[in-house]
Amino acid sequence: MPLSDFFAASDELLAELGEGSEPLVLTESGKPVAVLEDAATYYQKRETLALLQLLALAKEDIAAGRVHPVEGMLDRICQRAKN
Repeated sequence: MPLSDFFAASDELLAELGEGSEPLVLTESGKPVAVLEDAATYYQKRETLALLQLLALAKEDIAAGRVHPVEGMLDRICQRAKN
């Protein structure tokens, strides 16, 4: 949607923009310049991305051998607490 069209009808478009609705791609001279979506969807996508980044870091730790088995974890914690 061209920016000029969006500005002309922004009140109606924002009212229609609801949770789960398709994002609105705003264009200028036919080229995409921004994406407009409802706040709930935006925050959900950010949370999903953060979780995926944590999974990627965990996968790197596993590949590099920077993990310890769950067995004996309590003993290791208690040992560190004594030191």
